[in-house]
Amino acid sequence: MRIAVVGLGAVGGLLAGRLARAGHAVSALARGETLARVRANGLQLESAGASVSVPLTASDDAATLGVHELVVIAVKAPALAAAAPAMAPLIGPETVLLPAMNGVPWWFLPAALPDEAPLDSVDPGGALLAQLPLAQVLGCVVHLSSTSPAPGCVRHGVGERLIVGEPAGGKSGRLAAVCAALASAGFRVEASADVRRDLWYKLWGNMTMNPVSALTGALTDAILDDPLVRGFLLRCMAEAAAIGAQIGCPIAQLGDERLALTRELGGFKTSMLQDVEAGREIELDALVTAVHEIAVRVGIDAPNIGALLGLTRLMGRRRGLYPR
Repeated sequence: MRIAVVGLGAVGGLLAGRLARAGHAVSALARGETLARVRANGLQLESAGASVSVPLTASDDAATLGVHELVVIAVKAPALAAAAPAMAPLIGPETVLLPAMNGVPWWFLPAALPDEAPLDSVDPGGALLAQLPLAQVLGCVVHLSSTSPAPGCVRHGVGERLIVGEPAGGKSGRLAAVCAALASAGFRVEASADVRRDLWYKLWGNMTMNPVSALTGALTDAILDDPLVRGFLLRCMAEAAAIGAQIGCPIAQLGDERLALTRELGGFKTSMLQDVEAGREIELDALVTAVHEIAVRVGIDAPNIGALLGLTRLMGRRRGLYPR
């Protein structure tokens, strides 16, 4: 398959490197030092204690790369508005778009409630929906860990699971083809019958831990071992579950059960805490603001999610990590 990857960070780099090693024709849209290092030395892929250099065709000009069958979008959510017009030359009428990103994507609410306007928090004015049409999207939920210790270098942590599905549900030829391509690269791929529900379930589990860790600087085990903080997390999760039930994404699991799974992983830094420590813009809108906006749209009272949003937004603005 002819595949373009937009963003060679932790997740995008892992996907690009492994797909290229599996024999697919992979191009990458990158910039700056990452682009320079990949052009000079290939993408450095570290996994299971081994390191390999993966040659990639990389450019900061999508027009030089041309149209692809599959475009994997792996930029941080705050960068997508700028990246979308830049990736336009990669996209033809039959191109499949596969966003491998955190939180609520631009296509989520239009797929759930077609009569609703796009979310202002993740797609103000519907610009993304116009540039990256819902009809060309496959949903993707990423359940693995990867880091980028240096530009052009990716280190796989744990997990191989990718959930992929049609936003409206059901099977399709393009879904089967994309799942087969990802499976050929060694990922544990699941074709989902309801990818929106899978996406909301993951969000339900990480929309609280990320901002609380960013606010406190604490690792996940310390957060979960504090009974007052844990109680606050559970109240936020109960609100998110009620929101999900209103948009066709019900959650059967109890909050305590979900937090117990996270506690088994020990203490680790969430991605938002890593962004705070590195001075990078935080992905607050996709993880929390969008959830709060959906709550308002569907008439669910969510005071705990509102408090979490307000506190984290204030911290981000004070530290220059949340410019909105």
